[in-house]
Amino acid sequence: MTEFNPSWRTTAAGIGAILVAVGGAVQAMFDNDPVTQPEWGAVIAACIAGFGLILARDNKVSSEQAGATPPADTPAP
Repeated sequence: MTEFNPSWRTTAAGIGAILVAVGGAVQAMFDNDPVTQPEWGAVIAACIAGFGLILARDNKVSSEQAGATPPADTPAP
């Protein structure tokens, strides 16, 4: 997993957030109780947050490890 994304901690948290959100919606849809309905706004918000976590960088990962390009040389003032 580190070759795909060196920030595996935030990637795992993002995948977990998406799985919990979708799992809760599926459970609410198929629990044989017509009163319980998924809260789609919360599901969408959790999925967006999970996607953001997948794209985020861990605090323990340097910019070079994350694949950031070095800044262009700027002249000294």
